[in-house]
Amino acid sequence: MDKRRRKQAKTGNCCSEEVSSIEWEFINMSEQEEDLIHRMYKLVGDRWALIAGRIPGRKAEEIERFWIMRHGEVFANRRKELKR
Repeated sequence: MDKRRRKQAKTGNCCSEEVSSIEWEFINMSEQEEDLIHRMYKLVGDRWALIAGRIPGRKAEEIERFWIMRHGEVFANRRKELKR
Protein backbone atom coordinates (compact mmCIF):
# COMPACT_ATOMS: atom_id res chain seq x y z
CA MET A 1 0.00 0.00 0.00
CA ASP A 2 1.42 3.41 -0.94
CA LYS A 3 1.79 6.27 1.56
CA ARG A 4 -1.31 8.10 0.37
CA ARG A 5 -3.61 5.10 0.86
CA ARG A 6 -2.13 4.36 4.29
CA LYS A 7 -2.73 7.94 5.36
CA GLN A 8 -6.33 7.81 4.10
CA ALA A 9 -6.88 4.51 5.89
CA LYS A 10 -5.57 6.00 9.15
CA THR A 11 -7.66 9.16 8.97
CA GLY A 12 -10.74 7.55 7.48
CA ASN A 13 -10.89 10.11 4.67
CA CYS A 14 -11.40 7.64 1.85
CA CYS A 15 -13.93 9.67 -0.09
CA SER A 16 -13.02 13.34 -0.27
CA GLU A 17 -14.98 15.64 -2.54
CA GLU A 18 -13.18 18.08 -4.80
CA VAL A 19 -14.72 21.34 -5.86
CA SER A 20 -15.09 21.63 -9.62
CA SER A 21 -13.26 24.58 -11.13
CA ILE A 22 -16.36 25.23 -13.27
CA GLU A 23 -18.16 26.35 -10.10
CA TRP A 24 -15.56 29.04 -9.36
CA GLU A 25 -16.74 32.60 -9.12
CA PHE A 26 -15.11 34.97 -11.61
CA ILE A 27 -12.46 37.25 -10.13
CA ASN A 28 -12.44 40.87 -11.25
CA MET A 29 -9.01 42.41 -11.76
CA SER A 30 -8.14 45.93 -12.76
CA GLU A 31 -6.29 46.47 -16.04
CA GLN A 32 -3.14 47.26 -14.08
CA GLU A 33 -3.42 44.01 -12.09
CA GLU A 34 -4.01 41.96 -15.26
CA ASP A 35 -1.06 43.58 -16.98
CA LEU A 36 1.21 42.93 -14.01
CA ILE A 37 0.07 39.31 -13.76
CA HIS A 38 0.81 38.73 -17.46
CA ARG A 39 4.23 40.36 -17.25
CA MET A 40 5.16 38.50 -14.06
CA TYR A 41 3.96 35.19 -15.50
CA LYS A 42 6.30 35.68 -18.47
CA LEU A 43 9.18 36.28 -16.05
CA VAL A 44 8.60 33.72 -13.29
CA GLY A 45 6.00 31.28 -14.65
CA ASP A 46 3.33 29.90 -12.35
CA ARG A 47 4.89 31.02 -9.08
CA TRP A 48 1.58 32.45 -7.89
CA ALA A 49 2.76 33.42 -4.40
CA LEU A 50 5.58 35.49 -5.88
CA ILE A 51 3.17 37.21 -8.27
CA ALA A 52 0.60 37.82 -5.51
CA GLY A 53 3.31 39.43 -3.41
CA ARG A 54 3.49 42.21 -6.01
CA ILE A 55 -0.25 42.90 -5.93
CA PRO A 56 -1.52 44.30 -2.62
CA GLY A 57 -4.61 42.58 -1.26
CA ARG A 58 -4.43 39.55 -3.55
CA LYS A 59 -3.73 35.97 -2.53
CA ALA A 60 -1.84 33.39 -4.57
CA GLU A 61 -5.03 31.32 -4.91
CA GLU A 62 -6.88 34.28 -6.43
CA ILE A 63 -4.12 34.93 -8.94
CA GLU A 64 -3.97 31.27 -9.96
CA ARG A 65 -7.76 31.01 -10.27
CA PHE A 66 -7.83 34.19 -12.36
CA TRP A 67 -5.12 32.81 -14.64
CA ILE A 68 -6.86 29.46 -15.08
CA MET A 69 -10.20 31.09 -15.77
CA ARG A 70 -8.65 33.48 -18.27
CA HIS A 71 -6.41 30.98 -20.04
CA GLY A 72 -7.93 27.56 -19.33
CA GLU A 73 -9.40 25.65 -22.26
CA VAL A 74 -12.64 24.75 -20.47
CA PHE A 75 -13.32 28.35 -19.57
CA ALA A 76 -12.41 29.60 -23.06
CA ASN A 77 -15.04 27.27 -24.56
CA ARG A 78 -17.55 28.43 -21.97
CA ARG A 79 -16.91 32.11 -22.80
CA LYS A 80 -17.48 31.36 -26.50
CA GLU A 81 -20.82 29.71 -25.72
CA LEU A 82 -21.96 32.65 -23.58
CA LYS A 83 -21.18 35.14 -26.37
CA ARG A 84 -23.51 33.34 -28.85
